[in-house]
Amino acid sequence: MNRPNSILFLTPYPQDTAGSQRFRFEQYLTCLTEEGYAYDSQSFIDETTWEILYAKGHFFRKISGIFRGFLRRIWVLFNMRKYDFVFVHREVTPLGYPIIEWFIAKVCRKKIIYDFDDAIWMPNTSAENRLVSWLKFPNKVKWIIKWSYKISAGNLFLVDYAKQYNPAVCLNPTTIDTVGRHLPESKPKKMPAIGWTGTHSTLKYLELLRSVLEDLSQVRDFEFIVIADKAPEVAFPNQKFVLWNRETEIRDLNQIDIGVMPLEEDKWAEGKCGFKALQFMALEKPVLVSPVGVNKEIVEPEVSGFHCSKSEDWFNNLKLMIENKDLGSEMGKKGRDKVKQQYSVESNKQNFLSLFE
Repeated sequence: MNRPNSILFLTPYPQDTAGSQRFRFEQYLTCLTEEGYAYDSQSFIDETTWEILYAKGHFFRKISGIFRGFLRRIWVLFNMRKYDFVFVHREVTPLGYPIIEWFIAKVCRKKIIYDFDDAIWMPNTSAENRLVSWLKFPNKVKWIIKWSYKISAGNLFLVDYAKQYNPAVCLNPTTIDTVGRHLPESKPKKMPAIGWTGTHSTLKYLELLRSVLEDLSQVRDFEFIVIADKAPEVAFPNQKFVLWNRETEIRDLNQIDIGVMPLEEDKWAEGKCGFKALQFMALEKPVLVSPVGVNKEIVEPEVSGFHCSKSEDWFNNLKLMIENKDLGSEMGKKGRDKVKQQYSVESNKQNFLSLFE
């Protein structure tokens, strides 16, 4: 009997922690098993380090965790013979040159499936990573692409970049589990809730809405729900902060009536895969987005939401959604239908499995 094809997933973070991992490939692991594949997974950051990674302080514990991550990556090379495919999400190590990727492809001669969902070849320094930004070497992305068997890219902007260096590129969108996880529910509320979800690194985009929300609060009653791993440094009008928790994530998102996804219009934003909008749509929420990158494809204006380029657009359309609940409900249903048809695990399953053919 032939052994099943074996896959090693090399990820930045522990399983079931980071959104990009959960919604790009972790929710397909059961599908792989059902198709006869065997797999192992190794994260660079272990669970102990993950718990303190973005907390203030703990400098030496973080350094120790990064050192252990490098040791794990070196050790796994001695077991590489067990695997047919090596699935690399974003990078094997967060710092330095792509030496391990080169070793896997050129010395071990393994088929690398390289997956990325941001314009990570561009420098993007935040307050949390400023001290080590000079060690990140974003230029390594093109080399990993060149050495890969196949590339899994989250949108057409990323596909076009990857095709400069390797023709074996698959458009693999970030997807939503509309069967077992993202299930809409409606509860009576005293006032409508506008909402946003994200991480500390994307909180900066909310500043695009500060003046809009201030003006809107003068003419309409609403609650503004922010779901994140860190609260905004300066609260927004009518803000309710909810600390992100995987166990309560869907229940928390279902508190929101109107989803927002503001973005700056730049090349980094073009690499975004519209995940916030997809989550809102999957839960039957109308969504207002900046028409940047893939957002223009995901959200159909005046069907599942609105494109908002100027402050006036945000103000007028948020006001309309607050005043017209029935319109929002109709848009939400159409949005969920689109997610199920084009951006769900079920609709994308065969496309994902084709990476390992």
